[in-house]
Amino acid sequence: MKDEEKSYGQIKKDQMGRESELYSQMSGKGGEYGDLETFEADSAIRRNELLFKINTDMEDARNALKQAEQLCERLRKRVAELEGMYRILTKKK
Repeated sequence: MKDEEKSYGQIKKDQMGRESELYSQMSGKGGEYGDLETFEADSAIRRNELLFKINTDMEDARNALKQAEQLCERLRKRVAELEGMYRILTKKK
């Protein structure tokens, strides 16, 4: 039983060591995971920049659509004027 308890104790100690190392890496105290707080802040900045760009693009698209609709309306009025002039000039006396 002593060997089994010792091996269990060693396994537990090894596992705790791995968990401690992983926690240290994840909390930014070194290792390949880097500083999660910095990553989170950078991600938030990139998200805000992307949201700003999307919002600006939406506004630009809305403005372009509004201008296109205004142009269509002006063209419709012009066509109606020209048709009226055409009808007047082509009336037979």
